[in-house]
This record gives sequence, structure tokens and C-alpha cells, in this order.
Amino acid sequence: MEDANIELVFVPAPAMGHLVPAVGTAKLLLQRLPQLSITVLIMKMPLSPDAKINSYIDSLIADEKQDMNPRLKLILLPENLDALKGHTDRVSFFHAFLDSQKTRVRDYCLNEFHKSSSARRLAGFVVDVFCTDLIMDVGEEFGVPTYVFYASGAALLGLHLHFQSLKDDHGIDASAFKDSDPDLNIPTYFNPFPVKLLPNLPFFDLSTRIREAKGVIVNTFFDLERHAIESLSNHKRFPPVYPVGPILNLNPPHQKKSNTRESEEKQILEWLDDQPVSSVVFLCFGSGGTFPEPQVKEIAYALESSGQRFLWALRKPPCPGSVLPTEYSNPEEVMPKGFLERTKSIGKIIGWAPQSAVLAHPAVGGFVSHCGWNSTLESIWFGVPIATWPMSVDQQANAFQLVREIGTAVDIKMDYRVDSRDPKINSPILPEIVNAKEIEIGIISLMDHYSTPNSVRTKAKEVQEKSRKALEEGGLSFNFVESFFKNVMNNLK
Repeated sequence: MEDANIELVFVPAPAMGHLVPAVGTAKLLLQRLPQLSITVLIMKMPLSPDAKINSYIDSLIADEKQDMNPRLKLILLPENLDALKGHTDRVSFFHAFLDSQKTRVRDYCLNEFHKSSSARRLAGFVVDVFCTDLIMDVGEEFGVPTYVFYASGAALLGLHLHFQSLKDDHGIDASAFKDSDPDLNIPTYFNPFPVKLLPNLPFFDLSTRIREAKGVIVNTFFDLERHAIESLSNHKRFPPVYPVGPILNLNPPHQKKSNTRESEEKQILEWLDDQPVSSVVFLCFGSGGTFPEPQVKEIAYALESSGQRFLWALRKPPCPGSVLPTEYSNPEEVMPKGFLERTKSIGKIIGWAPQSAVLAHPAVGGFVSHCGWNSTLESIWFGVPIATWPMSVDQQANAFQLVREIGTAVDIKMDYRVDSRDPKINSPILPEIVNAKEIEIGIISLMDHYSTPNSVRTKAKEVQEKSRKALEEGGLSFNFVESFFKNVMNNLK
């Protein structure tokens, strides 16, 4: 059998923060490994209000048809709405959705690898961490190994595996720690990890079989998380880890932009062109990050008081019955009186932001961020230090790592959280308002160009250089790609 017939099937989770780096990883493997073919089975979340991910999927498939790369196939799996009836909460709905897609994955592989006359040989599945519990069953059915794709960092993977080990080996659930001592000793972190920064419990419940994988591909690079990666590698009961990143979406598929979007991007970049180098603080909290009006006003007071130039991506909270932010037709309605007039010479408020293009611009000197992992990697790639303001899921842990472990960030409100719920009434707990003084201190600290040589700015530039070298031929991420493929070949039966 020729090595060129070896094929992996990728099954990414249906979320932008997981799908984008998974597809990027598939393309990276194909660039480095001419012996390999990859099929990506794409799940479209039914009834999803997120037009952004649907647009991304459509453009991906359109680009793949134009490129005609015979070693890459993108397959959109059909939906099964009947299987989702009666599931109302998000976790139950997601599990039911994945369960319905398991049949689709099985049927595709049966048609392609068992009944086809093709000489292609299925070598394994690469599944998103949140799909492992269901898709691993398909791998066992076909007698091939399953590898996990982990879209976040290695330290968080260690946190995930630590709590899974406690549950599997000692019967201790993560919920037992919510009222424990304020800090935990997690092997993948240098410093004690604060309990208040743990992801909410559904994060741990969505994947329980990581340790059964034959390997874990992580979207990180060795010199960013050396301690975490070495800690995972030294643990005999954990699968081997392959840090192949940073995988970034700097050249997205050719999504059709409206004339409005093109005009907005042009105006933003032209405004940045007129600003001094490293003088602008960029505030952006992801596609879903919003604040209530009182918090918006505190941010505005802080920006004005700091005197810093700013570019602020401000989104309007979702309307009743929706989960997606919108844009203000007139931002002045939520601003302190006269704020826009007083700051017009140093600031610009926008809605949508071309984030990677902004971070790449030389005028940007700091990034106030929600600390999503993809945003974190983009800031590292462009050497822009962060002021952390996390909101949900894994972002508090990412913020802790940036500030306390890596050293490329300062803190504004590390324990801010919008996804907490009161278990007694199953209602969201509104986060406290972060006052203007706290925000101002964080922004000034972030933008201080005259601090000691060991400042976050200096560290950000050091890590930036390492991120670029990791992906060069002979770099550490390059070498981990080779190691991963050797694992795949060794596991062939």
C-alpha cells in the first residue's frame, strides 16, 4: 500500500472558534505531508442564529470547489431536526445534535471506505474535543484510532484532563471545588490556579474521553506553553500532545463582503493610518461580547480620563428573543453626555471590526480583549500586549495564563463572568460593574511605553518572534506535525 492513500477524517465542532482552526490545521497537515489526504465533515448547527458561521461554511465549500485540491474534501453533513425535538437546554440540545450527526459520520465513512473501489485507506478520525464522546464510538466501529483536536491552549487542556482524572480515578466531581480553597495546584500551571477562574461545569461535562485518544493536536506552540506541554508529555496516562500552532485565520476564505463592510474596513484602516505608531488601544470583545449601558459609560469615562487614543468595537446587546448582538445606529445614546465630541480627535467608535487587520496595523499598541484563544493567538502573532477582560467559558483561564504565566498581559477584571447562573432559580447572575478607575489603571498600564525592560510590551515582542519561528521549516511546530504523522502511521493496522 502507498502512503499517499492514507486519509484522516476531521470532525470539527460547529462553532467559529473551533471550526476555523480545525480547517486551518487540516490545511497545514496537507501542506507538510504529501502522503496524506483529509476529509473535513462539517456540521451546520440547525436553527443557528449565527449567520457568521453559516457564511463562513458556505465560503469554505465554495473555495474548496475552486481550488480543486484532490487531497482535501469538505463535506457538509445533512441536518436531522427530528432528533432535536424536546431538547430545550443548550447542553442537552448540543448532545442530541452530535448524536444525530454520529449516524451521518458513520454513513459517510461506510460509503467512502467500505463500499468504494478507491484505494484510499481510513487512518483515523481527528475530532473536536467536544465531539469525542460520540464520534469515538464511530472510530471503534471502524477499527481506527481517534485523535483529538483541542482548539484552546495546552494549559487549559491540562486543567481539563486534571479534572477528568479526578472524576474517573477518584470519583471527585469538579463541582466539589466550587467552595474549596481559593487556589488549586494544577500541573500545567506554574502558579496556583484560582478556583473562581474555573470554567463553568458544562465545559467539563461536554467531553469525558480525551484520555482514550491516541494523540491530541493543540492549537499552540511549544515556546508559548513550554511548562504545560512538558507537564502533559511527562504524564504516562495522558495521550501524546502535538502543539502545531499557532493556527490563525489571517487569510480567510473569500467570504462575500457587502459594500458597507468594505467601506467600514477602509475607513477604520485609514483612520489608523493617521495615528502615531503603537499609540492606539483597541477594544474588542469578540463577536458576542456586549455590555449593559452603565458598563459602557464606565469604559467611556476610563478612556477619556486615560487620554489614550482608542479604537472601540462597541456592540449592542441582543434584542429580546435573540442571542446575537447588533450595532448601535447612534452610539451617543449610551455614552456620557458630550463624550463623542470631547474625544473625536483621539478616538473612534465602530461596530464590526476586522480584528486581524487592526491588530496588524502599526498604530495599534494595546488590545483590551475578552481573551478568547483565537484572539489571544492573534495578539501574540502581531506582538500586541493585552489588557484582560474575559467573559465566559475558558476565557478567565486564558486571562490568568496571559497575566501570570506568559507575561504578555495586564489585568482589568480577570474574574469577570457573564455565563454564571443562579442554580436556585436558573437565572443569569449579572456581573458587577467594573468602575472607570479600574479600567483606566489597566489601560494606562497596558499603554505605558516607558516601563521597565521586562514590561508586557517587551515580552509580547519576544513571544511574537517565537510564534513566527515555530511555523518555519525546522521550527518546533513544523517538527510536531512530522511527529503526529509518525503516530498515525504507527497506529495503522
